[in-house]
Amino acid sequence: MKIGMAGTGRMGAAIAQRLAGRGHQVRVWNRTTDKARALGLDVADSATRLADVSETLISILTDAAAVESVYGQLLAGDVKGKLFIEMSTVRPDTERRLAEKVKAKGAAFVECPVGGTVGPAKEGKLFGFAGGEAADVARARPLLDQLCRRVEHVGPVGAGAAMKLAINLPLLVFWQAFGEALSLCEPLGIDPARLMDIFADTSGGPNVLKVRGPAVAAALAGKDPGGATFNVDSIRKDLRTMLEEARALGRELPVTQRTLECFDRAARDGLGAADAAMLPASWLRSQAK
Repeated sequence: MKIGMAGTGRMGAAIAQRLAGRGHQVRVWNRTTDKARALGLDVADSATRLADVSETLISILTDAAAVESVYGQLLAGDVKGKLFIEMSTVRPDTERRLAEKVKAKGAAFVECPVGGTVGPAKEGKLFGFAGGEAADVARARPLLDQLCRRVEHVGPVGAGAAMKLAINLPLLVFWQAFGEALSLCEPLGIDPARLMDIFADTSGGPNVLKVRGPAVAAALAGKDPGGATFNVDSIRKDLRTMLEEARALGRELPVTQRTLECFDRAARDGLGAADAAMLPASWLRSQAK
């Protein structure tokens, strides 16, 4: 299949490489061309050209402003009869607006934001939350099944975005809660690696700790935890998106609000590009001041 990938950040790059490895003809486009060229895949010289030469368009972009801007360019191309799969983490209203524009051009639209980071993306082990008409989701499923270990069709367009925000919320506030938990046992002087092993083997240790525990331990020991898989600035963007959606629904998210404030402070301290694994150590340092 001829697939066009709009957005070659960490996740977009991993998805493009996964699909290319499965035998698809993948062409990529990114607002920063050097990022696209680094993948070694065919690069379109514009988003519009990407739409012209692809059968299916996949997008995973930074935020709603980027998504809507890029879709303005994609939809200027020849898209009638084509399939759009939108995977960014944005509000449901954003996805619904995009779907209307895509359908007006005679194309099909499915949203499918995913749970998981770069590693699972490369291995086809993401968790997809699909929103759209049943026939469109069925059309997208063969591709989604190559990217995801599980795909749930959770409702019409917008439902996938809502589910992704809900799924991410407890994960993101966990990093703050974990930093606070560590502040209670820091005086014990337990080796960080051993401490991670203890927490990971309890009901208070989510799966992410089993995966990222070594990186957290490295950060606690003052070492480099390695490359970022989900950086603090991306977390802050997602938290703001959750709060915007909650306000639109007339709901309160006090824990989310406080978590954002704490992570904003971490960003001011220079951790915006750092991995989430740095957040517990950052909180401990802030308490020592």
